[in-house]
Amino acid sequence: MAEALAALEAPASPDALAKLLGATDDEAARELDTALEVLADHALVWPDAAGKLHMAAPLRQAWDAPLGLDAPLEQLSAGTTSDELRGMSVALGIKPPGSKALRLAALGEHHSDPERVAALVATAPAAARELLGLRAAAAPGQPPQSTVFGTPGPGLEPGARWALDRGLLIQDRHRYGPARMPAEVALALRGPGRQAPFEPVPPFARLVAVTPREVDREASAVASAFAAHAVSVLSACSATPPARLKSGGVGARELARIGRAARADDAVVRITLETAYAAGLLGRDGDRVAPTEAYDVWAVQEPAEQFPVLLRAWRNLPLIPTQARDEDDKALPALAGAPPRNGCAQARHGLLTAAAELPPRQGVRVASDLGPLIAWHRPLADSSPQDAAPFAAVIREAELLGVFARGALSAFGIHLRTDDTEGLSIECRRLLPRATERARIGADLTAVVTGTPSARLAALLDSVADRETSGTASVWRFSAGSIRRALDAGRVHDDITADLTAVAAGPLPQPLSYLIADTARGHGRVRITPAACVIHGDEPALLAELAAHRALARLGLRQPAPTVLVSRSPLDTTLGALRAEGYAPVAETAEGTVRIERARPRRAAASIPAPRGTSGKTGRRTAATLAAEAPGAVDRTPWRPGCWPPRRPPHRNRIRSTEALSAPTPRRSSPDGRSDCRTAMSASSPMRSTPAGPSPSSTSPPRATGPCAPSAASTSTRPTSKPGATCGRPNACSLSRASTASCPDKSHIGDHGISCSGLLWSHYDRPSWTGSNAPRS
Repeated sequence: MAEALAALEAPASPDALAKLLGATDDEAARELDTALEVLADHALVWPDAAGKLHMAAPLRQAWDAPLGLDAPLEQLSAGTTSDELRGMSVALGIKPPGSKALRLAALGEHHSDPERVAALVATAPAAARELLGLRAAAAPGQPPQSTVFGTPGPGLEPGARWALDRGLLIQDRHRYGPARMPAEVALALRGPGRQAPFEPVPPFARLVAVTPREVDREASAVASAFAAHAVSVLSACSATPPARLKSGGVGARELARIGRAARADDAVVRITLETAYAAGLLGRDGDRVAPTEAYDVWAVQEPAEQFPVLLRAWRNLPLIPTQARDEDDKALPALAGAPPRNGCAQARHGLLTAAAELPPRQGVRVASDLGPLIAWHRPLADSSPQDAAPFAAVIREAELLGVFARGALSAFGIHLRTDDTEGLSIECRRLLPRATERARIGADLTAVVTGTPSARLAALLDSVADRETSGTASVWRFSAGSIRRALDAGRVHDDITADLTAVAAGPLPQPLSYLIADTARGHGRVRITPAACVIHGDEPALLAELAAHRALARLGLRQPAPTVLVSRSPLDTTLGALRAEGYAPVAETAEGTVRIERARPRRAAASIPAPRGTSGKTGRRTAATLAAEAPGAVDRTPWRPGCWPPRRPPHRNRIRSTEALSAPTPRRSSPDGRSDCRTAMSASSPMRSTPAGPSPSSTSPPRATGPCAPSAASTSTRPTSKPGATCGRPNACSLSRASTASCPDKSHIGDHGISCSGLLWSHYDRPSWTGSNAPRS
């Protein structure tokens, strides 16, 4: 009824609301008046002096599209200009008034008349009629078409222009999104036969007879099992706090680990974690979820005191904890911190209300029949999208907690519905048994506890045995590994036997006594101790003296054996401390041999004068530099432009042919008559500024002068322009291996492309430098 009122233009008359809901007979009219009185009592709907109904704005905002209707014409036409309204009036055959407000009122009056709208649509083209029929037939609750802000809408649909010209569809002034149909037009096109759903009485549910005793028996069994599982789940979280995902929450892997440790289903684990977190028993501790100090108080209480804490937290949970999958079938983490949804809590309140409204001593035949009743009592409640039936997840949670048993509301649910804390505690003490203090220990090395074990009994059995099952009856199994775990925790053989004897319903079985004694006898026969280093010797008196020496107390010496000392300090620290006190220890290697301490003298690398002509550029070279330039040492560093002198290419690229090494080259003398194997490099040298011209491979390069230069006679007999015979650079030497060996001055070697071994570089391996790219000497 409230949704239908929200669909009408406020303020709306009671007659228009009754006509929309189809409440025309006397009985339906009385039900409508009763519903309006309930809304008026909550100040949600009220009549004015003229009898018009008004609705609170927050209630109107509960529906985006009440009954599948869009906004009224006045709201959609807020951005329409007066000229556009005049054109619509002319197209409808209405004489346009003078102002925009009057034109809008006239258009609204026309569209509010179903007969005039139906007659107009009957004359529309086929495409326009089909489009208007589809827009008007939107199902209740289906939101209108929307668009993302800033995205231009698609082109007009077929027939949309005819409807836009007559105001049956309204386009946004910025042309964003599809055209929208006013609520008046949609109601007129739906016709008088289309009415809003109005159910003044709750839907029918199939009922069966059930006695309160049967309900209490089942609720007690289910609640006891859940309380025992909850204790096991939180105990597992206390032993090993679950890790949180980077995106938040406890992932599926941690949930499975906790379920295996507590022998509980995934649904029980999720409900326990969510309710315990809401009750303050769990909290975030960095990247983990750990129990709080409130858990320590809760863990030692009786089940009748533990269970109400979780039950009240479940009543107001703003989510559905058993929802393990999303719409894309991806696993959802627990304790993810999702935004609260009030509809989830409303669904639980609706369940409690719907179950309480059932006739006395009767319950629903099938639990899923309660879903339509929840929807009737709480129409705005949220149901999980993965539910096969409405509110199936909420109903399943109520059954796991014992709130809903045998199709009826249990005593827990009756007091939970009214939030009666005292009454709920009384019912929990009546229906939940006290914690069991005794265990039946059998000869098969098992311990069986019926009901919920007490905190002391559960802690004892968890420390000395492995839990196999839990629930209405819990089973533990003893083994050598579990007894050894207790011994490792600091317990001794006599204490374990005495504690188990105190909680056993009878004498301890002989197999268990033998198991404890045999395990304790072999426990600790071999010991492992941490040590930074070990001191040993053949004289126990000397080692005892070291252990008692006050000046060596900082080393942390301990004597596990007469001839062995263990030190907590590193070997070098211990060695230095003993020598400082006048002792003469020796160090051993890891293999047990004596470590020889021989100090190697430190020497600096000898500096070697740089070659003549490059002292200002490269500085002094060391022996390591010359070793890298020695024959056979291959430099793999690639050449980079702008780097001088360039790196030598690999050895395989230096020799092009054996003929090039033996080829004679012309020998010349310097102009001043002196013989020298080094070409003078001055500021005017071509090496400093090389004019642009043909590459060195097309012209004969200049020859070096000096005693190492070949004679002129050999120039005419053997050509020297073969690849590999010369380096192909200006002012570069063209020396063979034999001439290099006899050269008295080798300062030019390396600067002109000749290695120390007398090998030549081919001009095919060296880049051609011309113009501004020429390197500087």
